[in-house]
Amino acid sequence: MIKVSVNGYGTIGKRVADATLKQPDMELVGVAKTSPNYEAMVAFKRGMRIFVPKESKDKFIGAGIEPSGTIDEMIDESDVVVDATPNGVGAEYKKIYVEKGKPALFQGGEKSNVGEMSFSALCNYHEAVGKKYLRVVSCNTTAMLRSICTVNKVSQVKKVRGTVIRRAADPKEYKKGPINALVPDPASVPSHHAKDVNTVLKDLDIITMAVISPTNLMHMHLLDIELEKEVTREEILKQVLSTPRLVVVPGKTGINSTAELVELARDLGRERNDMPEVMIFEDSIYVKGKEVFMMYAVHQESIVVPENIDAVRAVSGIRESIDVTNTSMGIRKGYII
Repeated sequence: MIKVSVNGYGTIGKRVADATLKQPDMELVGVAKTSPNYEAMVAFKRGMRIFVPKESKDKFIGAGIEPSGTIDEMIDESDVVVDATPNGVGAEYKKIYVEKGKPALFQGGEKSNVGEMSFSALCNYHEAVGKKYLRVVSCNTTAMLRSICTVNKVSQVKKVRGTVIRRAADPKEYKKGPINALVPDPASVPSHHAKDVNTVLKDLDIITMAVISPTNLMHMHLLDIELEKEVTREEILKQVLSTPRLVVVPGKTGINSTAELVELARDLGRERNDMPEVMIFEDSIYVKGKEVFMMYAVHQESIVVPENIDAVRAVSGIRESIDVTNTSMGIRKGYII
């Protein structure tokens, strides 16, 4: 059993912790929190071990949470640490992981040089096996890479042009905006998403633009992919339908928005309304000669979770992971319903 700890128990961390508990070859050591908020209280009541900064122990005890030890002690007990701390904090913690000789994973908010490589399971899993420090790319980059690497199986991708319509904040982030505006993110081209894709697909000609929109449900991507040879729509659709972690939303479902996709997740009984698959609108898949167009939705809170689980196995030297992760987490392929 791989002993996994999660440093940071927020939007990503709590989902990675839950996913770890579902793995047949992993054991959750515990989670690290710096303040005894409602997320820490829920984790404690669910039986998870809580590890805290040494100076915060009394604060947690006063809130009714009995810590299992310090964050340093949690790291000592672990085989792998998943760092899900806020942007920039992971780079500081890396010094501790290195000092203790512990493999660690970092999130997309960290600079790309925090790890030995940027990681996207469908694109470069085998290259990551045996590495000690990996950066799991961001939600938008994960979705883009899954889509590009899937289309690449039909014909080599030559060029990508993409538009990212970003959600303004996660549902719980009530202090963020915008409330009534569309904001270039940034107005200069390319946006950082293209640069992040290039940390995995280093030679790909890709340019992206991004806009922040006043919603908190999901992102939306519009991709124009140029291939080396002409393909048919049927070839692209067949490849997408046969690739796990991508699902197709048929027009006949009547699903025309991200709001309805979230409602579908509720109706399907998905935990936390999570949809870690890339959700491609079938009617948006259009092919003209060597160009492929598609539009898809990205659930920003959950899409990187299976990649984190795969990355745990990669740094543990395990050569196969994706199928095990998909099965344990109920991740699908094919049509969304």
